[in-house]
Amino acid sequence: MKIGFLIIDMQKNLLNDQKEVMNVDGACEYINYVAEKIREKNNVVIHIQDVEGASDLHDDSISIIPEIKVEQEDIFIQKVHSNAFWETELEQVLRDQGINLVIIAGFAAEHCVLFTYNGAMERGFKPVILQNGILSTKSDVITQTYRDRNIISYSAIPFIG
Repeated sequence: MKIGFLIIDMQKNLLNDQKEVMNVDGACEYINYVAEKIREKNNVVIHIQDVEGASDLHDDSISIIPEIKVEQEDIFIQKVHSNAFWETELEQVLRDQGINLVIIAGFAAEHCVLFTYNGAMERGFKPVILQNGILSTKSDVITQTYRDRNIISYSAIPFIG
């Protein structure tokens, strides 16, 4: 089974003012651990960047926060909609890589994470949410997301793929 790890919207412009309120550092620990394990097994790490409203696609404000470890082999996909599959090359990238299981982490649980999860299901992928790897400005949303969606613990990652 080939795995794709989608890290959604972990960007400076979206998170810099919210880091302490949302425990961004805590989520980044889980995300970085899983990304490392995914890479070790030659699976794929994909950073999804929200560029909606950005006048310059190379602007530092839309770059990934420094707490997220980015490697040269990682893939970057830019989006303008909440669903990272909508009007992007994400589906084709996953199919070209032979990926069928998609692990989703990042910001925001009630928007881009949820809509991308649903988009993965609609396209025939098996999506799971990384437990402790999602963020929201609303604390109750994370609990609801875990309750209503398939989740995976970081500790299971070394045993799959």
